[in-house]
Amino acid sequence: MEAWATDDLLASAVRRFADGIPGYVMPVAYGVARVDGDGVTLGHVNGLGRVRRLPAVVLASVCGYVDSSGNFALTREQLEDVVVRLSLAEAARHMPHPNLWTWRTLLTDADTGSTFHAYFLADASDRIDGPGGKEFGEQALA
Repeated sequence: MEAWATDDLLASAVRRFADGIPGYVMPVAYGVARVDGDGVTLGHVNGLGRVRRLPAVVLASVCGYVDSSGNFALTREQLEDVVVRLSLAEAARHMPHPNLWTWRTLLTDADTGSTFHAYFLADASDRIDGPGGKEFGEQALA
């Protein structure tokens, strides 16, 4: 597998993943959460104006997001797949990778009964049920 060490290689990876999702629309915000009973742990939240394109499209390619806001359940195996795919971006040492780092932590700290959810906002005015009963739109705007 190739490592994505440069901005050009990262942009090319974004295009390849997006081309694999017919009708894909880059979300305006997204995030991943782990639910453990009544507890919710959020990974890095990519709020309005802070969307990282590559993690968004890699996550979308696994969870099924295309162009509509929603809460997408993820199995542990699916989130692990996202982390493996996205790990190629770590070769780009000139930038941080908060999504990858926090998603790894969500997996590492998970219990056997933990569940995972990806949240995508396609439009800034949308609101969806998010972790802990809060609307994800509120968290993305914070």
